[in-house]
Amino acid sequence: MLKLARGIGIAAALLVSSSAIAQEVEVMHWWTSPGEAAAVNVMKEQLEKKGIKWVDAPIAGGGGQAAMTALRARVVAGDPPTAAMVLGYDIKDWAELNLLGDISDAARQDGWDANYPDAYKFFGEYNGKWVATPFDVHSTNWLWLNKAAFDGLGVAEPTDWDSFIAMLQAAKDKGLIPLAHGGQSWQDAVLLGNVTIATGGIEFYRKAILQQDKQALGSETMRKVLERVLQLKDFMDSNAPGRDWNLATAMVIKGEALTQTMGDWAKGEFVAAGKKAGDDYMCLRFPGTQGVVSFVADSFVVFNVSKADKAAQIEFVRTLMSPEFQEPWSVLKGAVPANLKANDALLDACGKKAFAEYKEAAASGNLVGAIQLFSAPAAIRSAVEDVVSRLLSGDLNVDGALAGVVASADAAQ
Repeated sequence: MLKLARGIGIAAALLVSSSAIAQEVEVMHWWTSPGEAAAVNVMKEQLEKKGIKWVDAPIAGGGGQAAMTALRARVVAGDPPTAAMVLGYDIKDWAELNLLGDISDAARQDGWDANYPDAYKFFGEYNGKWVATPFDVHSTNWLWLNKAAFDGLGVAEPTDWDSFIAMLQAAKDKGLIPLAHGGQSWQDAVLLGNVTIATGGIEFYRKAILQQDKQALGSETMRKVLERVLQLKDFMDSNAPGRDWNLATAMVIKGEALTQTMGDWAKGEFVAAGKKAGDDYMCLRFPGTQGVVSFVADSFVVFNVSKADKAAQIEFVRTLMSPEFQEPWSVLKGAVPANLKANDALLDACGKKAFAEYKEAAASGNLVGAIQLFSAPAAIRSAVEDVVSRLLSGDLNVDGALAGVVASADAAQ
């Protein structure tokens, strides 16, 4: 947070002089894969119907790190975009610098407080004001399977760790790549989060990952988590390091690999490839995480620009948070609507399942922030990601990784 403040704080006074044109929103994001690009068109079209021009500012990079670097540079230069995709705890970092626009008027007009669960309001609000739009539900605890490849194995759908490993081994024995993975730090973190819930349950996940409890992080349960993460490396191919997430998804789509564990933005790639849920691919909760929804919410913030742009900004955020936008958006993006008043009629079988589970998890308290961006501030998250990536690369053994995750809690002090 302090590092962010040093790099950006000098720009706060410059924001009011932004020269964006009225009824135009320049939008910075990192949606550049085929499925994501198709979904973005839904956003553009709905805004254009309202007389608001979309000015695209995409920054490639699935984890968003490159986009955040570009955003910081533009804010420091006094030239922020009208709106930017910012996720999770990063929203709070920007809000603490008093750089974000207050969108509470839109929230009051459209009843956001009643239409979004508390877990979402935690990331949408800051000091009692709405400053961000967590508008869809991506959950990370999924398995995506090529159905033909799975059917050829003659095994049951995995529901626990042992049946999961048995399925992966059966695929390996058949000459398939069992687990398509992209060896990037944020993807390694998705894997860690899923294995943590599957191994220790949701309360252990809360203590170890969300609360950074040192006793939990140094426990035998966490050791088992790390051992299981390392066990999964045996089912990945040697080209995994550095691979983009959507390329791993493509391996499953083509039948080169059996499965991928990834957020349900992966479903957008299946949709873009013309594949149908239930016929061409399968969606299962990561074995051992049934009943839990580990979420990532696509979110935008708007900046303190001139009054002439305020109307366009407010219309932009109201569009994002409306069921009328979220329903068609979710079909293409692979997500489900975050607005609890939305309808699931447009969603496919996987989407209907995901939307029902989201509402159930919101009601039961089993809706938790995913380890990627929604579990902890950046310093803690980066430390944990580094540990699991070094474990998978062979730079650390399990003992070293266990010590590393315990040390990561120091970033919270």
